[in-house]
Amino acid sequence: MGFSGFPPEAFQFYERLAADNSRTFWLANKSVYEQAVKAPLQALIEEFADMGPFHVFRPNRDVRFAKDKTPYKDHAAAYVESEGGAGYYVQVGATGMFAGCGYYDMAADQ
Repeated sequence: MGFSGFPPEAFQFYERLAADNSRTFWLANKSVYEQAVKAPLQALIEEFADMGPFHVFRPNRDVRFAKDKTPYKDHAAAYVESEGGAGYYVQVGATGMFAGCGYYDMAADQ
């Protein structure tokens, strides 16, 4: 099955997560995350598998040194770097989708 977009439940999931960013909410709605967010994101990156292996970011935040202790990210994202060094990023959350590309550090000849 190819990528056919993110269902409305994905955006609703993140809207509800913003209102209740707790472990209780996460565990009660993990199946929604798996079906409406994670599966379509996996299908999307499979469409671009020729670009290289994507890194899918984990949904939980590292709160050890953060002032904001909310345990879960308000979006899902994936990143891949091409052979030429360009990075490609895609993100989905309550506010919609974001895609970007660019170079972190260009070589002198670039």
